[in-house]
Amino acid sequence: MKAITIRVAIAAALASGVAFPNLASAFDFGKYVETQMANRAPALFGVNAPLASTAPVTPGTGYRNPGQSAADQIAAADGLTVEYVTRNAANHTDMMAFWPNDKAPSHLITCVESDAETLPNGKMNPSVQRINLITGQVDTLLRGMDGCDGIRRTPWGTILATEETDDGGAYEIIKPLATTENTVTNRAAGTISGPTAGNIVKRTALPTMAWEGLAVLPTGVIIAGDELRPGTAAPDVDGGAIFKFIPTAPRGVAGNIADLNDSPLVDGKVYAMQISCTTGTQFGQGCEIGNAGWIEVAAANARGEADTKGATGYYRPEDLHQDIRYSNPSVPTAVRVCWTDTGNEGGKNYAEVVCAVDSNPLNTAGRTTVVNRFVEGDTDFNSFDNLDFQPRTGNLYVVEDHDNGDIFACLPDGADRDIKTDGCARILSVKDTKAEPTGFIFIGDGSTAFVSIQHSDDTNMPAYDGFGTDDLIKITGFKVPGLK
Repeated sequence: MKAITIRVAIAAALASGVAFPNLASAFDFGKYVETQMANRAPALFGVNAPLASTAPVTPGTGYRNPGQSAADQIAAADGLTVEYVTRNAANHTDMMAFWPNDKAPSHLITCVESDAETLPNGKMNPSVQRINLITGQVDTLLRGMDGCDGIRRTPWGTILATEETDDGGAYEIIKPLATTENTVTNRAAGTISGPTAGNIVKRTALPTMAWEGLAVLPTGVIIAGDELRPGTAAPDVDGGAIFKFIPTAPRGVAGNIADLNDSPLVDGKVYAMQISCTTGTQFGQGCEIGNAGWIEVAAANARGEADTKGATGYYRPEDLHQDIRYSNPSVPTAVRVCWTDTGNEGGKNYAEVVCAVDSNPLNTAGRTTVVNRFVEGDTDFNSFDNLDFQPRTGNLYVVEDHDNGDIFACLPDGADRDIKTDGCARILSVKDTKAEPTGFIFIGDGSTAFVSIQHSDDTNMPAYDGFGTDDLIKITGFKVPGLK
């Protein structure tokens, strides 16, 4: 139990004149503290009250229909308002990136996690789309990727879109507002055709793996996870590793590039994270947290070499984000990234959020990284997938990967003894049982968020551009300190 939370709860009870429960009686102190957290939701989470439970199961098919409001798609904590941005986002719309910036974006650039296939209209599946946040207009930049999932806007003004499949690649896009209707015609070779195909290139220097979450640093360093279950290829094969790409020519200047050849992703080396359970070298199963170093692997065979060379494996690393509020004045180069390991709720592996502090991302000598668990799942809060840090508050929003999925807000670690979140509360819940929330992302001031209601039941909904659709929802009303 959180020591500081208990002290605050006791002090609040005494100050209010409310009799503190008799600890010798049949009293659940943990539940009491959880209730206190919910009662303080306006200050802790910027909502009037969290949701008490997950949205109920919807029976049958055809839940989604043209006459519904956004509130019919997702339940929101008291004080929040939801509205559609569009109902024409491609089916399986997943992660998103703001364009041209997080502070005042005009568009979302989205990944569509659909398989590579030719549609009845003769086009390939949509993979990367552009959604106007004012009009809701949806346009497709790129088609033909296999399971586009992880996507980020780079500090040098491009979009990096990646594939969540065993041979997944990464594609860099420049000028995304002027790039429309291009197609990957050969994934292995990275061949792209279309009217603005010159604005897109496959980055073969990056690792081949099942991409999902990734952090892109201003230097061009990329930290990302391989979405892989342990024991997939054979019973004793490791789960997904965490990889780091270090460019041959790190960027040392700010500003956008004018040509894809100027990107730091043109060339570099790939490393896999290996945790040691001692100050020396002792790695393997059981060493998932502790001091970590980085071992070089070949980009084209990153997954295989990570396993054979002893990289640390996790149970399906999915989304990964940099904690931009983290700083260490004594180690100014240090960065903190956190990722979800989805686990398997059916197997009682309830998921986790793991965080790593890399003291020098451009360096791979020695054990430069410290890794620890930050959130642990339970029977109600599990199967973690996407996550995002809320700007200004530092609260970490964690998204469940299952039907009627919930989105929980998790407090930062306080001044207590442990190094985990001070507590999590349910903020959103998807109403369509056939759907799940994904791609959750906050605008720059933390007051507004966006979420995709992924692979919903489209039985009663018309197709858009020959493809099924998802709802993209805007959530407003988060009360953030310092904002009027």
